[in-house]
Amino acid sequence: MRESPHPLPDITTITLDENKGAVFQSPLQEEGADNKVVDPCVVVIFGATGDLTSRKLFPALYNLARDGQLPSHFACVGFARREKTHEQFRGEMQKAVGEFSRVKPLDENLWSSFNNQIYYHSSNFDDDKGYDDLRTFLEQLDKEHGTKGNRVFYLSTQPRYFPLIIEHLGKRGLIYDTGKVKDKWSRVIIEKPFGHDYSSAIELQQFVLNHLAESQIYRIDHYLGKETVQNLLVFRFGNSIFESIWNNHYIDHVQITVGEEIGIGTRGAFFEEAGILRDIVQNHMMQLLSLTAMEPPSSLSADAIRDEKVKVLKALRPLDMERFSEQVVRGQYGPGYVDGEDAIGYRQENNVDPHSSIETFTALKLYIDNWRWSGVPFYLRAGKRLPKRATEIAITFKGVPGVLFSQNEKKTEHNVLVIRIQPDEGISLRMNCKVPGPSSPIQPVKMDFRYSSYFGLTPPEAYERLIYDCMLGDGTLFARGDEVLTSWKWITPVLDRWHESAPSDFPNYPSGTWGPQAADEMLARDGREWRLI
Repeated sequence: MRESPHPLPDITTITLDENKGAVFQSPLQEEGADNKVVDPCVVVIFGATGDLTSRKLFPALYNLARDGQLPSHFACVGFARREKTHEQFRGEMQKAVGEFSRVKPLDENLWSSFNNQIYYHSSNFDDDKGYDDLRTFLEQLDKEHGTKGNRVFYLSTQPRYFPLIIEHLGKRGLIYDTGKVKDKWSRVIIEKPFGHDYSSAIELQQFVLNHLAESQIYRIDHYLGKETVQNLLVFRFGNSIFESIWNNHYIDHVQITVGEEIGIGTRGAFFEEAGILRDIVQNHMMQLLSLTAMEPPSSLSADAIRDEKVKVLKALRPLDMERFSEQVVRGQYGPGYVDGEDAIGYRQENNVDPHSSIETFTALKLYIDNWRWSGVPFYLRAGKRLPKRATEIAITFKGVPGVLFSQNEKKTEHNVLVIRIQPDEGISLRMNCKVPGPSSPIQPVKMDFRYSSYFGLTPPEAYERLIYDCMLGDGTLFARGDEVLTSWKWITPVLDRWHESAPSDFPNYPSGTWGPQAADEMLARDGREWRLI
């Protein structure tokens, strides 16, 4: 959809249905969360021949089965346009799981059992008969596998198919009315992006709510399934030593970085429509921002947590358009070197316009206008073809008064708390220490906690947790409608401004560097610099 330059409608025009289904506690409330019983169900994956299904979804289902977290009465149906048999699809998924599962090698005994729960249904997304046949087939699976009519529909397709699929599911009675049907349930997982800008997100939200209650909608952002992101709540609110200084009295500024060393690969056509702001910032980074800045929720229920996240997004200060260039930077990578190898520029990638003005890097400076964060700048940067893959939240604390150490050769540095989301998941704290010896030099040292070395296991993949939570009916780690719309409301003026004026300097950073010089200058004006990762 094209970006709209028109004034934005007020977000309060969208009303969300009350949760009419069963209420589940957040797994964070219970030590035995993994022992909770999941209802029998069928998972239907639309777009089952795509990369997401083979690389993420089926490996996630296999690992859930391996860990005993799938219901004993379960089946999975792949829905796609290509003609193939059940056996062909099963063979393809077996190969994918063997290659992409976090646990290797493939357990042949487990797979022989799991294999019998996998099916394939061929149909176009707009074919009425295909949905009629799907309904009949699902009723047959209910009898064979004892799945009791419970459904998870996973929309792993291009966004333009979301309304079409939901409308067909609704017309065939595959989506249940939560006010009338109490003995079974249906839920829909919707992949990002949810909309293209604020106006299109409102349009999609209104359409979806005509067919689904809000409690049936699971807008997935895989970042929320990462263990380190989930741990933000426990880290902040389970440790008084940090929560008591988590405010503008002690914190100087916050940096959030999502960097990738890879380019856009085979996603050229998609990225030409999206860009880094839509693909990474509007969803992933806004989720990290809201979890970092939110107030303590009244409970660990899904709605209580999401209420506080929405408050953060609503408190974001609107951009000053007269000083736009001081708050927003965009960039596009050119040819360069990554890991010692030649890397082509974005405009040389497949399915990319050779004169493209799509951004592959952006840096933002924003403020949260509330009591806790007043005056504290949040710096966000996201980019492709950077020197390394890294996602982290860095909290920089204010410096100590200089009266005690002003004569010291090595002055004290700011304390920095870093939460590493990926890779090398963990938490580190930089502090100042005296080096042994009579001269008393001061040197920063780092306390480092790593998940893998401490717990001795590989954290579950994000999709494992999210699919499991959807089957449980727990929406804590999914974005609610007002979260998505509020995020789009802040982002869309940036898109509109970029739409009005094409960049004159693209490409403006070589592959293998940390982005355009303007991003460094944005922090330098404030007397700060980006953290070296």
